[in-house]
Amino acid sequence: MDEIVNKVANSLLEVFDLEDYYPSGIRTQLDISQWLLDGFLLKEKDFREALKNHDWSQYQNHFVAIYCSTDAIIPAWASILVTVYLSPFAKKVVVGNLTDLETSLYQEILLTLDYSKYQDKPIILKGCSKKPVPESAYIMAIQKLQPFAKSIMYGEACSAVPLYKKSK
Repeated sequence: MDEIVNKVANSLLEVFDLEDYYPSGIRTQLDISQWLLDGFLLKEKDFREALKNHDWSQYQNHFVAIYCSTDAIIPAWASILVTVYLSPFAKKVVVGNLTDLETSLYQEILLTLDYSKYQDKPIILKGCSKKPVPESAYIMAIQKLQPFAKSIMYGEACSAVPLYKKSK
């Protein structure tokens, strides 16, 4: 019987897995509507008082996404003021949902990586993550990898979809 050879393990193929860069930490969505009159009307004095009395320490080392669950029209300064209170405790604060938060985290991380080790190599941009890696992170990653890669595929080695091949 012939020996089974793992051709993928023996190939020059490099796997770029965004899960490897997923920052650990608690993600929290903070709904501004809780401090609005009936969830819709921002009364500045009441809003400021509610923020002053809120326990901000509960967000210690959290990644926080500030949003509003109602259709209230909120002035820009409201989210900025919430951020003033969050900043001493939270690791990061963004305006938006959890996907926006993950996108922002990946944007920072992907800017710091050294992609030169992928020079002229075939790469698989690993898909099917178990962590909430946003689609935007894959878009950012391919833009960073493309100038270096010989080729880029998406998915798993057994079923990769070709995305890019450097012209000769």
